[in-house]
Amino acid sequence: MTAFLTLDSLSAATPDRRTLFENLTLSVGAERVGLVGRNGSGKSTLLRIAAGEIAPLAGSVARGGTIGMLVQNWADDLAVSDVLGATAMLGRCARILRGDGSDEDLAEADWTLEPRIEAALAQTGLPGFALDRVMASLSGGERTRVAIARLLLDAPDLLLLDEPTNNLDADGRTAIGALIAGWRGGVLVASHDRTLLEAVDRIVELTPVGVRIFGGGWSAFASARDAARARAGEEPEKASGAMRGAERAAQQRRERKDRRDGAGRAFAASGSAPKILLGRQAERAENSVGRESHLAGRLAAAAAARLEAARAQVEIVNPFRIDLQPSGVPANREVLAMEGATIRVGGRRLGPWSFAMRGAERVGVTGPNGAGKSSLLRLAMGAIEPGEGTVRCAEGRLAMLDQHVSLLAPGETILENFQRLNPGLDAQAAHAACARFAFRNRDAHQPVATLSGGERLRAGLACVLGGARPPWLLLLDEPTNHLDLESIEVVEAALAGYDGALLVVSHDAPFMEAIGVMRQMRLER
Repeated sequence: MTAFLTLDSLSAATPDRRTLFENLTLSVGAERVGLVGRNGSGKSTLLRIAAGEIAPLAGSVARGGTIGMLVQNWADDLAVSDVLGATAMLGRCARILRGDGSDEDLAEADWTLEPRIEAALAQTGLPGFALDRVMASLSGGERTRVAIARLLLDAPDLLLLDEPTNNLDADGRTAIGALIAGWRGGVLVASHDRTLLEAVDRIVELTPVGVRIFGGGWSAFASARDAARARAGEEPEKASGAMRGAERAAQQRRERKDRRDGAGRAFAASGSAPKILLGRQAERAENSVGRESHLAGRLAAAAAARLEAARAQVEIVNPFRIDLQPSGVPANREVLAMEGATIRVGGRRLGPWSFAMRGAERVGVTGPNGAGKSSLLRLAMGAIEPGEGTVRCAEGRLAMLDQHVSLLAPGETILENFQRLNPGLDAQAAHAACARFAFRNRDAHQPVATLSGGERLRAGLACVLGGARPPWLLLLDEPTNHLDLESIEVVEAALAGYDGALLVVSHDAPFMEAIGVMRQMRLER
């Protein structure tokens, strides 16, 4: 298989020289390779190195073909033809057809471009799309499809994709999946989308303890990773056993020496031994003490080092846990109801919406971008008033976390945010609540502005669920956006065990299934 990209003993670091990964050796040919790792592990840096945008700290990069990267953050004022890189050429062909083309136009004209554009747009689900439309007028899914059409026109040998399904609705995610599945060259994709990762041929994981490469998609990767975690979890007990064994052996040697010393002293006290013999016995005893002390010290040090390494490994490979308090929601209590509720956003009427939630029910909200999913949550929270219809809720027993966890003040620490949002708890209770969300001791004093996406969501959950009266209903708006896979799984495990109700906007089907969503509402534009 021809390699479009070869990385040899590659190492990378942050601008402040913090090591991201070391000694990565990888070749990518006509295959699909998934790239995973915690936020900050170096996935985006690796893609930029592969694209030639930045240089590695060490190692070499060889490119055996053309490389293209999916770009989704196009300026709003660009036309579709600009994004496709076709404006100048289309203008040249138009001038020739009008009869005022220059000699250069005639020499450089590409008459295959227009039909190739039509074919690319049709392949991405945008047949007959107007090329003069500006990007600001497109939905998120349409923007993604136009960006994909650009790649189809360029036809690079290797695609580089950095979290391509973030902020996309189901249609956009489907378009990305189709792009990857149908690409004839190679694909290197950094993603936390487990549905997308299920379709790759290999997964490369960047971890604090090195780079690991797994054959197969997400299911094979998760099985191998969980087995490694189980082995790591057993190692501290084995190391503790080895340390106890070393301590027992040292104690037994000390006891044997004491018995020998006692016998020697009794022999010396009898007066029957020559002085020269007693001197040699004393010398041998001193040498024996030195050897045994040195051996005992070495064995104890080795056992302690093994135990420390095992504990460190567990801390690295095993995710933390979040402990949620019971919400105490009554089984049949109505927590939220809407009857014919509508709102107006930007001159558009959204709704009407009618539904009810009782007890610990879990409801998912899906639909295309722009259908009003986030607005529905704000309406439920009372942040906006309905234009028509009614909204009822369990007053004071609802809480909401939006995509950016904006209830947290970036300039405050986690603890300061918690105390501001839960003024009824004293400092000791606030520390204890933060600890239940794995912010222990000094961790609780981190400024929110320095937190990763997963840490920010965890801090938000601590603030809304860790108070004296946990909410009966928790509303979440795209909670897995910008989270690494490990953080998603931690949040999933916590919410799966939460005894309150959930109203969740998400396009992440595995996440919805994991937290027990049984009923879904699909909103239409």
